[in-house]
Amino acid sequence: MSNHHLAHRRVNPRIWDTDWLQLRPLARLLAQQARAHVAPGALVVDFGCGDMPYGPLLRGLGFDYRPADIGPENADNQPPSGKLTISPEGRVPLPAASAGAVLSAQVLEHVADLDAYCAEIRRLLKPDGTLLLSTHGTWLYHPHPTDYRRWTRTGLVLDLESRGLMVEEIFAIAGPLATTTMLRLTGFAYVLRRLPLLGPIIAGLLAVVMNLRGLLEDAITPAQMRMDNACVYLVLARVAPDPEPESPGQA
Repeated sequence: MSNHHLAHRRVNPRIWDTDWLQLRPLARLLAQQARAHVAPGALVVDFGCGDMPYGPLLRGLGFDYRPADIGPENADNQPPSGKLTISPEGRVPLPAASAGAVLSAQVLEHVADLDAYCAEIRRLLKPDGTLLLSTHGTWLYHPHPTDYRRWTRTGLVLDLESRGLMVEEIFAIAGPLATTTMLRLTGFAYVLRRLPLLGPIIAGLLAVVMNLRGLLEDAITPAQMRMDNACVYLVLARVAPDPEPESPGQA
């Protein structure tokens, strides 16, 4: 399967895909929150863009989409693909306070140095800029090329806010019942798709059944349980204001 096809499927998953339950609401939430909180025409930096699955979506919404990822540098620090090259120190070659929004989609769990990554987000964002960040609460180990972390809702908020990013909203995608169903589906489909001829067809049919089951399970899961035990979290955050210095009388 080509990288272009995989990227397209991230935004437009089919019900016979094993990750339909997490990818479909994630793409919808990203579009919804971008429209609601990012100014039209704003520069949006996709920080750790990979195959740029959300590029067409964000360009279609009228944003100035700038993908950035690690990779070989050339004379102008911009690879032929149009991606900005993130330096070994974690810097994106853009001026400070130049971005109306930063997108970080399923990247944070792969980041070794959270301090440097969050510091660069703060540097890039305008004072009124928006961070749209998604990452896993619960999921399988998936190195790309590394995989370091999973979060509870409270842990994710703590890790971002202790690094100068003020969380305004957090959205939970797929609660514990639906996540368990997806995990089983992923294992069954992996085995079935290795079988010749009918294996992929059976895997697709099973995915339809299990995805519909997961949808029902999520509907009956109490909201607080789903929020505290999500498969994926989407966070809307901004740069936290600097603390006001104490006056001499307060010291």
